[in-house]
Amino acid sequence: MTLTTPVAFHIFNRPQFSNQVFAAIAQARPQKLLIIADGPRVGVPDDIKLCKQARAIVEQVDWDCQVLTHFSETNLGVRLCNAKGLDWVFSEVEEAIVLEDDCLPNASFFQFCQSMLEQYRHDQRIMSISGSNFLLDALSIPETYTFSRFFVFWGWASWQRAWRQYNLEMTHWPQYHQQQQLSAFFAQKGLSNWLTQLFDWAYENQLAWDLPWFYSCLFNHGLTIIPEVNLISNIGVEGTHAQQNQGLNHLPTFEATLDPIIHPDMIFQNQLFEQAIYQKFAANTPTSKQHFARKMKSKLKRILSS
Repeated sequence: MTLTTPVAFHIFNRPQFSNQVFAAIAQARPQKLLIIADGPRVGVPDDIKLCKQARAIVEQVDWDCQVLTHFSETNLGVRLCNAKGLDWVFSEVEEAIVLEDDCLPNASFFQFCQSMLEQYRHDQRIMSISGSNFLLDALSIPETYTFSRFFVFWGWASWQRAWRQYNLEMTHWPQYHQQQQLSAFFAQKGLSNWLTQLFDWAYENQLAWDLPWFYSCLFNHGLTIIPEVNLISNIGVEGTHAQQNQGLNHLPTFEATLDPIIHPDMIFQNQLFEQAIYQKFAANTPTSKQHFARKMKSKLKRILSS
C-alpha cells in the first residue's frame, strides 16, 4: 500500500517514545509528514536536551517524503500546542492521520485510516476515524468497523471539513449541561452522567484539547468510525496520559480485516458497543462530584507540570 494520506505527528520531550512511534510511521512511508512539537518548559533544564532529541526525528526521514514542521520555541502546554498544531495541520492538508508520541499503531492502522478517509470524505455525518477500540478483539460484528458517538483520539484521522467545527472553548457547554442534552445521545444514563463530569472538568479547567474535540464532534451530531479490533497501543508511562489510562496503557493490537474491507450496510450509532464501553469503564464508577474532584486532582497537577 502506498500511503498518500498525510501523517501528523505530535512530539515533545519523550524521545524514548517518539522514536518507537516514528519507526512505525517510517514503515508506512507516508508521502507527507507534518511534525508538531511543543517547546521546553521554563525552569526544566532537561527539557532543552530532550526536546532537541525528539526533534532530531526529522533527520531520520530517509524515504521520499515532504516534511513540514511546526516547532514552538516556547512551551504552550498540551492544550494549546495540540490545538494550534492541528489548526496548522488542517490549514496545510485536507485530511490527515494523527498520532501522538506515545500512540504506537499496528501496521494495518494506516491503511485502515486511509481507506476510511476516502470512503467517507464527503459524508458530513462522519467526523473522525478512531484507531482505538477499548474492547480489543471482543466487538462481535461481521463488518470491518462500526460507528459510535464515543470518541477516542489515541491514533485517529479526520478531515479539514470536520476540524472546522472544533470549539476549544466549549462555548455552549453550560447551557447544554443545564438542559441535559447529553441524554439525547446515549441510551445509558450512567454514560451520559460520566461524560457530563468529564465535560464539566474540561470546561472549568481549560486544560485539555481532546475533550473539547469530543464535545465538538458530539454536538455537531458527528459519528466516529471504530475498528472491529484495537489498532493502537498507548505506550506512555509518564505524562498526562498516564493519569487517565484506567489500565489502558500497553493494550494489545490486532490486524484489521482489510482484504477485503467489509462495510456496514447502514450508518448508525452502535449502542451495543457503547453499552459495553459503559459496563467496562463507567458502570461501577462513583458519579459524585466529590469523587470526581479527588480523581482529577493528581491529573491536574500532572498536566500543569507538562
